[in-house]
Amino acid sequence: MLIALTLGSYAQGGGGQRRTAEERTKRAVDTVTSVFKLDEAQQAQVQTAFMDYNTAMDKMRESMQGGTRPDRTAFEKLTTERDEKLKKALSADQFKKCKEDIEPAMRPGRQGGGGNN
Repeated sequence: MLIALTLGSYAQGGGGQRRTAEERTKRAVDTVTSVFKLDEAQQAQVQTAFMDYNTAMDKMRESMQGGTRPDRTAFEKLTTERDEKLKKALSADQFKKCKEDIEPAMRPGRQGGGGNN
């Protein structure tokens, strides 16, 4: 329930305007920190993981505006790199919960079809 309430507020807002990498990173770090009660060292590691990921994703989006679409493996590589950094910051149980509960909630509207959104 706490995750749903926390992430529900994350999904709100924007009015169609894309948030900056810094804004997306702050929201992700705030969400993960509130759910797992991270200490400062963990927060710094999570911040680095999401900032690196969000910055690289922004660069990919910019390149897509020119009509070229990055290879799917490029997106997968970024996600893998982010996940490896998160694994160093979080316990195995925290990382699993982050991937299963938090990450999908941070991508509202991306799960097509049978969701109960």
